[in-house]
Amino acid sequence: MARVRFIGSEPVTVPELGSRLVQPDEVVEVPDDRYEGYVCQPVTWESVEEPGTRAAAKKTAAKPQKEG
Repeated sequence: MARVRFIGSEPVTVPELGSRLVQPDEVVEVPDDRYEGYVCQPVTWESVEEPGTRAAAKKTAAKPQKEG
């Protein structure tokens, strides 16, 4: 899931998120395949976490060193 921040000045109801009421400056998770539909509206939404970022971070996390 990607994350975006609502930067509008008044709360909005987002039908795509189950008619959830989103407050100004609130960060919400959106499906990766719908991320572009939010960030293409830069007056209303800003990117917080791009699609696949968490999965990539988990894959590249360092493993603990064994003491020997």
